[in-house]
Amino acid sequence: MLFILAAAALFSLAGAQVKALRGEIPLIQVMFCRNLFAIPALLPLLWAAGGLRALRMQLPWLHAMRITAGLIGMAGPFYGYVVLPFALVTALGFTMPLFLTLLSVPLLGERVGPRRGLAVLAGFGGVLLVALPGSGGGVELTGIAAVLVGAVAWAVAMISIRRMGEAGEANATIVLWFALGSALVCGVLSLPVWVAPRPEQWVLLAGTGLVSALAQVIMTEAYRRGEATLLAPFEYSAILWTTLMGVLVWGELPDGWDVAGIAVLVGSGLYIWHREVALGLKR
Repeated sequence: MLFILAAAALFSLAGAQVKALRGEIPLIQVMFCRNLFAIPALLPLLWAAGGLRALRMQLPWLHAMRITAGLIGMAGPFYGYVVLPFALVTALGFTMPLFLTLLSVPLLGERVGPRRGLAVLAGFGGVLLVALPGSGGGVELTGIAAVLVGAVAWAVAMISIRRMGEAGEANATIVLWFALGSALVCGVLSLPVWVAPRPEQWVLLAGTGLVSALAQVIMTEAYRRGEATLLAPFEYSAILWTTLMGVLVWGELPDGWDVAGIAVLVGSGLYIWHREVALGLKR
């Protein structure tokens, strides 16, 4: 539980560093640096998995799907950090389980009962609450849309990871190829728009990658040691960290609509998690 809480705090810190860049560095360049600086922190994972043998992939097309979806899923919130309140981006990111529930029907052949279906509808009702005109001090609808598209992409990435795991692909292979593939793609795309960062911006860019990688390693270790059904709800602690940082650093005080929408989003996500646990135990 402590590892999950720490990982949620570190992921929030990484997002704060992206927000601190204030959109002065092109989005694709930020994503490149995030993935590039994450690679050194993942080298122990490569070593523990047997060295270069860990890079032998069995399902290249699923890796391509995971990298593509992962990059879109990263771009959405990175853009949102620039134009939206910090805590709101995190809350909208919690729509990922809602989209995952919906996409699991056509892509994984799963059944969604009426209870989970109602929870999904309630979650999207929470999105409408935070997207109401004038909420959050003039929240930009384009930013909300970008974060939601990112959440859909992350759901697709999670499905690809699940399918690779079921086919026997090693976790280290999945993680390492995402970091390497994402850095390569973003590096090429960032060349035409490259902006020379100032020293303090280099610190933020490097910190984003290193902190994200550390958070990923800690969260992986948490799920390796503990029961996923017990640990998953603690990921929602990120909303506490981002709300606190938003208030203290950027003076972003959530209004009543934001609080109500975030509460509905988190509640629906937790209920979907509860139903999946219950159904898994029943099976």
